[in-house]
Parts: sequence; C-alpha cells; structure tokens
Amino acid sequence: MLEQIPAAIAELNLSMPALRLLGTTVALLLIVLVVRAVLSKVIRTSIQSTELRRKWLVQTRNGLILVFLLGLVLIWGQELRTLALSIVAIAVAFVVATKELILCFMGSLVKGGARSFDIGDRIQVKDFRGDVIDQNLLATTILEVGPGKLTHQRTGRATVIPNSLFVSEPVINESFTEDYVLHVFTVPFKRDDNWQLAQKVLLDATQAQCEPFLETARRYMRRLGDRRGLEVPVVDPRVSLQVPLAGEIHLVVRFPCRPSQRSAIEQAILMEAFANNDFSGVRKKGSEEDQGPIDPERME
Repeated sequence: MLEQIPAAIAELNLSMPALRLLGTTVALLLIVLVVRAVLSKVIRTSIQSTELRRKWLVQTRNGLILVFLLGLVLIWGQELRTLALSIVAIAVAFVVATKELILCFMGSLVKGGARSFDIGDRIQVKDFRGDVIDQNLLATTILEVGPGKLTHQRTGRATVIPNSLFVSEPVINESFTEDYVLHVFTVPFKRDDNWQLAQKVLLDATQAQCEPFLETARRYMRRLGDRRGLEVPVVDPRVSLQVPLAGEIHLVVRFPCRPSQRSAIEQAILMEAFANNDFSGVRKKGSEEDQGPIDPERME
C-alpha cells in the first residue's frame, strides 16, 4: 500500500498541468459567455433600430469567438507546438518511407500531362527500349526490343519500368508519327571500298521496297503536318553520307514505313544490296575501276 503512494503522487504531478490548462480553458469560456450575455443585453436595450441591432449582435458574437480562439492559442500554445512538431516528424518519416511511390505517382502525372506516349508506341527510357503494352499509376510495361538501340526485333522479354523514371529521364517516342515512321539505319564502309556503288545500290533497293506505299506515306505525312502544325518531312527514300572517322564512310539510309515493318524492310534492303554485290577492295581511278585490294604504296 505504502509503495503505491509515490507512484500515485507522480501520476498526480503529471496530470496537474493538464488539469490547470483545462481549468483555464473553462474559465475563459465562462468569461466569454458572460461578456456576450452582458453586451447582448446592452445592445438590445440601447439600440432601437432592428437592422443596426442585428449588425452589432453579429459583430459582437464574431469578435468574442475570435477572442476565445486567441485565448485558446495562448493557453495551449506549448502543447500545440509539441503536437505540430510531432505531426511534422510523422509527415517527414512518411515521405521518406514512401518517396519512391510518390515519385511513381508524380511520373504518372508527368507522362499523362505531357502525353509522352500511348499503348502500342515504341519508346526508349534510359537503357530500356520496347513497345508499351500496359501502364498504370505505378509502372509501365514494355515488350523489349533489341538487342541494342538499332535493332527492331522483340527479345521476348517484358520490362516493368517504374514511373519515377519519367520524372528525371527523357522519353524517346519512336512511334510519334503513328501510322508511318521515318526509319534510319547506317551501313559502314572503309574509304577504300566502293561506297559510291553501294550508295546507288542501297538507294535503288530502298526505292523498290517503298514503291508500293510511298504515295500513301506522302499523303499521311502531309495530313499529319497540317493537323499538328509541323513542317512536312520529305518521305522519299534517301542515302546520305557521314564521315565519323578519317578512314570510314557511313551510308545513312532513311525511308518511310509502317512501325511494324521497319525490321523486315531493313533486312530486305540489305539482302538485296549485298546478295549480288561486293563493295570491298574496289577503287575508281579516272574512268577505270581497279579490282582487288589497294596497295598502300600506291597511295603515297
């Protein structure tokens, strides 16, 4: 029995501040109610105009409510600060624990607001590239295309990309023009190879592959440019030159096609160009062609 007395005293000491605050709050409430009753009686007896009396009664009531709220803030200020700090600490811990989920929701808003892509588009985000087959608030699922960035064959693997990547990483949409796209691939040659003949052969093969739908692609690109206010791109097949290194020539082949036919047409062009032609070790000198490897001594 005697051992419980110190515990009871400690508990009483802990509850005294709370009782004191509650008592002060009740006293403030009683004072406000008394003042309101007195002021209301004075206003009703001293003001004859009904409209003016109602106005003063309303203003008095609102003023006393404001005084009561300010009194509560002064009385419970320390406890409110402690509660606010606890709430902030809980909020910070919640944000830290769910940062990735919040970023995923933000990424979903970013891609939805920017209309970066839709189901069926071929996109590339960071090192992930493929066709979009599903998307929700947390992640986007793509069927991987590769290997590498220049291949258009599906690998059979599905990649789930968290939407948080769309907040910090750029999105490349390879299907932006929808029905028809401009596909580009590069064929490298050495400077000693007969790249002039290769350029002509590749251009002829590309034109032959694109001839059945070339006019349809032109009309589509024209409508797309009018609808989106863009400059209409030239869709005719072309083979351009690039010199990335002093000893190399790259032929850049560009042609229009449907998104699903990029790989098939590219392979058909390469097969047609290289099946019956050998571009290596061929060098033109004047109007004559010198077959075989080039002698380095003749280059000096």
